[in-house]
Amino acid sequence: MTPQSRTIGSGSAISFVVRWLGAGALALSMLLPSGVTPAQAAPVRRVAVAPIAASTTHVYLLRGVLNIFSLGLDDIAAQLRAQGIPVTIANFVSWSSLADEAAAGYRSGEIKTIILVGHSSGATALPDMIAKLGHLGVPVKLAIGLDSVFKTKLVAGNAERYINFYIASGAGEPVRRDDGFHGKLENVDVESVPGVGHVTIEKNAIMQQKVIGAIDSVVFAGRRPGPAPIAARRQHAASAAAARN
Repeated sequence: MTPQSRTIGSGSAISFVVRWLGAGALALSMLLPSGVTPAQAAPVRRVAVAPIAASTTHVYLLRGVLNIFSLGLDDIAAQLRAQGIPVTIANFVSWSSLADEAAAGYRSGEIKTIILVGHSSGATALPDMIAKLGHLGVPVKLAIGLDSVFKTKLVAGNAERYINFYIASGAGEPVRRDDGFHGKLENVDVESVPGVGHVTIEKNAIMQQKVIGAIDSVVFAGRRPGPAPIAARRQHAASAAAARN
């Protein structure tokens, strides 16, 4: 099986969707105009490295409820693909089948590094996917949750590093752990990031760069990124200046 970049739907897991329908009401309640327009996706960084480090990585991005509240993950996926990193985007209800797929790729040697990213209910499903991969004997190099809900808890499996970006004043909350989980857990409150909300966190340019930066630090460890094009550097500088004001 050759790792491929693709996007898949939620399948027929209707019973699982019902369990999470409460998240739909939560997300819809946060769609009221706030006067803040989500920032556009940040420019792709050019990384001058051998392609094998990227091609043997696979990033799984899990959307939240109904596939309509996590479209910023598509921007993240596009930036990762531009760096040669295979990506799969799926609704969170697909986490179990994706774990089976990732395990098969890992055992075959075609996938050496597994990275998980989830938004909202997609973030809440990450511990389940990590636990199943652990049961299958497959480690997760990095997992990133974006405003996880429903009192998320890590109970089993191995994620070398788990970063939970959450908004303390909103629906998201810190992720907990018990002794069954092996790995480093970081809860990071991003309430102070301009324009960040539960349904914009994965669309915000600053947050997208945090996610991509964390992934790049794993995939391209020890290698320095090449210079970005002049236009990209100017856009990044303008975004940074706007964030400071």
